[in-house]
Amino acid sequence: MRLKISKTKQEVALNFSRFLAIMIANRSTVHIALSGGSTPRIVFDELASNFQGDIDWSGVHLYWGDERCVEPTDDQSNYKMTVEHLISKIAIPEENIHRIKGENEPEYEAKRYAELLEECLPKAENMPQFDLVILGMGDDGHTASIFPHEIALWHSEKYCEVAVHPNSGQRRVTLTGQIINNADSVVFLVTGESKAEKFTEIKNQTGNYENYPARLVDPSSGRLFWFVDEAAAGITSTQS
Repeated sequence: MRLKISKTKQEVALNFSRFLAIMIANRSTVHIALSGGSTPRIVFDELASNFQGDIDWSGVHLYWGDERCVEPTDDQSNYKMTVEHLISKIAIPEENIHRIKGENEPEYEAKRYAELLEECLPKAENMPQFDLVILGMGDDGHTASIFPHEIALWHSEKYCEVAVHPNSGQRRVTLTGQIINNADSVVFLVTGESKAEKFTEIKNQTGNYENYPARLVDPSSGRLFWFVDEAAAGITSTQS
């Protein structure tokens, strides 16, 4: 784990945006799996507002690590959030956008998206490889849409699976562990005090950490980065 602690959520967004700008500048083509959630939203706003002159998006291909099984116009859609906060504000070719189609029948879409990854991504270890997978972590330790009660999905032989939210029962299409851990780099974006307990348990391998899907993120490249704010790291104002 390579850990970068920032004081605030906005500083997390800034520091990650700098990291991403350097990655994109050093590669002619970049394949990135995006995350939904509040922290990526702040990152997308940062990229759109302050990095317009620093990033050439023409060689960037965007994918999603998970998607809710809703229409792309639904407010719960990760794709819609990304369009509103990033895609609509940058010059990226339409053919570089590879969304999970949440409106499709879930099992069909999981299969279709796995085939798309097989077709579009470069290969490493005889598997599709993202240059970067961006992940968040829920208050329960879930990542992508693999929740503790379905942690076995992480070990699926498929690249994509259909997951079920433990409370709402909402179905989602998610990447699985083998495709995430085959990425060249994986970045967690984690902010907020509500994440501190799970983050600390995973970092220190204490408590119930073995029950959290997020602790299974361990890319074979060794390039795992956590961008967290002080609240998520468990640092109080009196400690900072």
